[in-house]
Amino acid sequence: MSLFTSVTASAPLPEPTRSAPRSRARFHTLTVAAVRPLTEDSIEVTFTVPPELADEYDHLPGQHVALRIDLEGVEVRRSYSLCSPPAHRADGEATSFSVAVKRDEGGAFSTWAQTGLHPGFEIDVMSPQGTFTSVLDELDHRHIVGVAAGSGITPLMALAQTVLRRSDTSRFTLLYTNRSTLDVMFLEELADLKDRYPTRLTLHHVLSREQRAAPVLSGRLDEDRLRLIFGALIPPDDVDEWFLCGPLALVDVCRDVLADLGVAREHIRFELFTTGEEPLRTARPVQAREGEKTVRIEVTLDGVSSTVQSPVGAHESVLNAALRVRPDAPFACAGGVCGTCRARVIEGSVTMTENYALEPDEIARGFVLTCQSHPTSDRVVVDYDV
Repeated sequence: MSLFTSVTASAPLPEPTRSAPRSRARFHTLTVAAVRPLTEDSIEVTFTVPPELADEYDHLPGQHVALRIDLEGVEVRRSYSLCSPPAHRADGEATSFSVAVKRDEGGAFSTWAQTGLHPGFEIDVMSPQGTFTSVLDELDHRHIVGVAAGSGITPLMALAQTVLRRSDTSRFTLLYTNRSTLDVMFLEELADLKDRYPTRLTLHHVLSREQRAAPVLSGRLDEDRLRLIFGALIPPDDVDEWFLCGPLALVDVCRDVLADLGVAREHIRFELFTTGEEPLRTARPVQAREGEKTVRIEVTLDGVSSTVQSPVGAHESVLNAALRVRPDAPFACAGGVCGTCRARVIEGSVTMTENYALEPDEIARGFVLTCQSHPTSDRVVVDYDV
């Protein structure tokens, strides 16, 4: 992640081989096939994908989708990771995928979802996005470790199942922290997975408010406890790739400890389920006063270019400006986390306030998160279609 990253239009570079492919995110209306409780405050929601949309919802384990709903006259979007592994399907056959929704304190969407989502309900779902995934064709003899807190288990469920299923010599270790046993999402599914792969799957449940037999697994997963666990249970020298998913504080401390233990940055992937920021709902109203200096922002989306003038004094993000002329501009969290609003700077320059989603090689090629990008030149041209 980075703060105040400057990005200027650059020459094309080869596409990276490590990141998952990205395509233009689009919403389609899908039907809820099933809803089942996971814990007292979380549910698993399964969507049916009709044959004509099957290609749109092909995904890699670890990717996410955005859900869009109108609540009391206000459009609300929330991003949720896919907890089901990619499904094999025959041509012309309907398929499905699942996400897990945990109720957040004060969360309008997650609270509504606990009762508002039911079989037969239709809702707008964006096509899968995200690079929180592994090189799945190179799994033989590889050891993958996932560190998750609470609902951060969601993408790791899909990843663990895929890693273990695709190679008979791969290993997966999960370090999963919750307050108590009652808060553990997918508890039975994890136990079943352990029964199926007893020698290749290792589970370490850390409970902060419930005593466990092993003292190292009881208490808050802070820096001291992580060092103990990595020293006694999960030696970093034995791990090929790390996946971290949880709140910003946990991800940060885990990355710092791993770096201090000599783990290279390129072997650590992370995803946040919250940054504590209030998500964007609609474009913030902005109007230039007479004689006020403006920045010309040009946006290409679905092959159509649009132009909007943004007052310099408004310190408006590229996404906010784009939404005023292109309400269909893609976004989900608008907090620099999900990467849905990714676009490439073709001309001009911007400063990116936060970045929790783009890899360094993407930034080097001029890609930005438009929700976090603010113009630093008189004219900025961005392309969502690249």
